[in-house]
Amino acid sequence: MKEIDQLVRPNILALKPYSSARDEHNSDEGVFLDANENPFGKLNRYPDPLQKKLKEKLAIIKQVASENIFIGNGSDEAIDVLIRIFCLPGQDKIILCPPTYGMYEVLANINAVEIINIPLTNDFQLNVPAISDVILANDQSEFKMIFICSPNNPTGNILLDVETILKTFNGIVVVDEAYIDFSGTQSFAEKLGHYSNLVVLQTFSKAWGLAAARVGIAFASNKIISLMNKVKPPYNVSALNQEAAIRTLEHKPQFDEQKELILAQKKYLISEFLKLKFVTKIHPSDANFILIEVKNADALYAYLVGKKIITRNRNTVVKNCIRITVGNNKENQELINELKKY
Repeated sequence: MKEIDQLVRPNILALKPYSSARDEHNSDEGVFLDANENPFGKLNRYPDPLQKKLKEKLAIIKQVASENIFIGNGSDEAIDVLIRIFCLPGQDKIILCPPTYGMYEVLANINAVEIINIPLTNDFQLNVPAISDVILANDQSEFKMIFICSPNNPTGNILLDVETILKTFNGIVVVDEAYIDFSGTQSFAEKLGHYSNLVVLQTFSKAWGLAAARVGIAFASNKIISLMNKVKPPYNVSALNQEAAIRTLEHKPQFDEQKELILAQKKYLISEFLKLKFVTKIHPSDANFILIEVKNADALYAYLVGKKIITRNRNTVVKNCIRITVGNNKENQELINELKKY
């Protein structure tokens, strides 16, 4: 594994970050005449640019030190920041393992970074030999990052052999754990002390129920987190969204209860899908959604839309597959009732 400084773009290493008024004086007390804010109103003050209170509460629950946490405007901001830190436009490459989360490709394209796609195996697992072969057949110094989504979107399964990649890949390994809370498996965040090239992404948008607030999380070494804070916009997470995340963390029993209800409903949906003759396969899921293979995904999707039930047609990504998010009891019953009529 290379030293982190050897992977970072030279201009980012040399960058002097913007220093906001709240960076220079971050306090709740005093007469504030430093940030050109309107002195009237309840939302007139800029938020904490480093989200200290939120990180303190998150550190306790996730058992990760505050200095190893980055908070972003959704996890997409963390992805974008990481690409801008490590990848030179038109020169460096990242590895993706499709089918996977589509924003990796979009953000790489926005930043003019070449993508090398190494598809998952037929059972949707990492093709470690193929990844190794591609890297060895090219200039290894150009491969800066690999994105691994686990549990994977849209397939729903935990990816194995991630640690093999961490041990052998010479760049940054980003493990996106947006759905980890539903999986019952340990987060790779507990391995931060073992791998300096590891970045773990999580989010408040899924199990924590704050999709509208757009609060994403990255766990990494002090070095990588300091680089991310250096590159991010100064006030990237609003005070309203920080407060929403803090309140949610303070009600963890409700989070646990809702998660168990979702998992129970997932079992119910799977049991009902097994009874449907047009369902040809139910892919294993460690997330809050189920990928089903049917005889004609386009037709089924259109039928459900006509019944005002909106699923995600993944036919262009995984042949004849529809991704169905686990809803509440009433929503799931409506879905099953309509599927029985199809």
